[in-house]
Amino acid sequence: MQAPFERAVQAHGARVLRVVGAVLGPGADAEDAWSETFLSALRAWPDLPEDADVAGWLVTIAHRKAVDVVRASARRGTVVAEPPEPGRRTAAVGAPAAGSTAHVDALDLVAAVAALPPRQREAVAYHHLAGLPHPQVARLTGRSAAAVRRSAADGVAALRRAGLDPEEPA
Repeated sequence: MQAPFERAVQAHGARVLRVVGAVLGPGADAEDAWSETFLSALRAWPDLPEDADVAGWLVTIAHRKAVDVVRASARRGTVVAEPPEPGRRTAAVGAPAAGSTAHVDALDLVAAVAALPPRQREAVAYHHLAGLPHPQVARLTGRSAAAVRRSAADGVAALRRAGLDPEEPA
């Protein structure tokens, strides 16, 4: 007997939100991708084998929904009041302030992960935030496990230089 779908949402909802938030940045797009993930999952839930890795399955759906959002955004463009300054990063990732002891909450971490280069962002989001092993992240992203491991290490190093650590609880 399969557990009710509501339990899967309760058990994995935060993980899926961390993943789509890391890939898309916090905000409406991440929330929409989260909703689309669970709508798709609900439709497929009756056919899911009872021994399936529900967390991995949901992260795979979330990855595809996040990619759909990125592709849709690229097609429609973005209206801004002023053009961005050349070379300006949109991330919080950078050198930490000297002596900074500011509390880092989960939203800071998600925003910093979202600002990483795409391959590092995916590797950190799926491995460190979603808890998937490197080989599973490799299958999900179409890269080798070694490449995923390297990207995750580079991404974590960038986050640590910014005073953030995805392996520490917020």
